[in-house]
Amino acid sequence: MKLASSSVLCLAWLLITMMATSSLSQSDDNASVLDTNRRPLQRGLEYYIKPAITDSGGRFTLIDRNNSCPLYVGQVNTDAGEGLPVIFTPYAGEDNIVKVNRDFKVVFSAGTICVQSTEWKVGERDTTSGRRLIVTGGTNGGRDYSNYFRIVETQSEGIYNIQWCPTEVCPTCRFDCGTIGGLRENGKILGALDGNVLPVVFERRA
Repeated sequence: MKLASSSVLCLAWLLITMMATSSLSQSDDNASVLDTNRRPLQRGLEYYIKPAITDSGGRFTLIDRNNSCPLYVGQVNTDAGEGLPVIFTPYAGEDNIVKVNRDFKVVFSAGTICVQSTEWKVGERDTTSGRRLIVTGGTNGGRDYSNYFRIVETQSEGIYNIQWCPTEVCPTCRFDCGTIGGLRENGKILGALDGNVLPVVFERRA
């Protein structure tokens, strides 16, 4: 009788734990990404992305890597107030707020001489470092999910990482996910996966 009671208690505790874990996971996925003013990032508004730590370059911008198109995603070299704003478009059509661990598209709000879009996507591997670069331009359509990114939290409140891991867009796909960091090349800072990680904050354009 005592054994049966213990089994029931253990089962009840297990169910409570599973429900709490599920609730926490769901809450995390619904948490809003906050800008430097503690306001949620909104669909269609312009934001600057900048490092959360010093001596890591400046705001994100378009980089002319090879004196040709397409342009790459990267950073200005200084902490000065330069760089280009971006616009986020959540994958979920009902979401007007950018949420952590949820997929979105991101595009620089800027005109260029290149015919390609300024939308971000995962591009080719750098031949020297082997890291995948973040480039701009359209996708090939179909099952090409290279242009969906997501924001994940760090241990510090209000500081985030940007990842490529579009499992909301394709839950059954197996991706070689990666987090964006900086790759220094010929005096330029390129955005790249598979290496160092760059914590960032989001500053709404005035």
